[in-house]
Amino acid sequence: MRLSCIIGVLTALFTVTAAAQSPFGAVYGIVAAGSTIHVGVSREGLLKAFGHDHLIAAKSFTGTVHFNADKVEESSLALNIEANSLTVLDPGETEKDRRDVQATMVGAQVLGVESFPRITFQSTAVHLIKKADAEWEVTLEGKLNLHGVEKPISLPVRIRLDNTRLTVHGEVFIAQTDFGIKPVKVAGGTVRVKDRVKVSFTIVAERNKS
Repeated sequence: MRLSCIIGVLTALFTVTAAAQSPFGAVYGIVAAGSTIHVGVSREGLLKAFGHDHLIAAKSFTGTVHFNADKVEESSLALNIEANSLTVLDPGETEKDRRDVQATMVGAQVLGVESFPRITFQSTAVHLIKKADAEWEVTLEGKLNLHGVEKPISLPVRIRLDNTRLTVHGEVFIAQTDFGIKPVKVAGGTVRVKDRVKVSFTIVAERNKS
């Protein structure tokens, strides 16, 4: 084969490969079955000993990660949670107590899932803190839309890449009142939940084949 033909073939292959790659890195789809999103709600007040903390899990969510291993700052995360999939776990409590807390949480007093069916997060920036082998520590900035209110948030996360699987760990504290949610009070306010709740997550995403 003549040199000009070889150059032509290589150029064509390079053009096709470059076109197939996302400018924001490889695309990964979130695998809900292998991921966890937990919300921890603590109590306070004069009679807090008579209440109990709550553990809540999101059961239905989807999303996409664009990850650039060579330049992690060009990566992004988009997450969509079905608000009515948030489920009260509360280990050790009675089924009736869990049902009561569940009804309050999804009702108009707290999440109002009929009016605000989705909770979304879209990253706006990624800042690298440090990298070691196939692990990155970054600060993820983005916009959280909860209860119909969108606010900027910033959280530290740890990312690990294993072949075609991406795992993202992180946690952040969120004030309910920032999103127009009034913390629940009972017994005249002597038992109430704290305004700040802790959201912890492990997001698993698989690289798209196409």
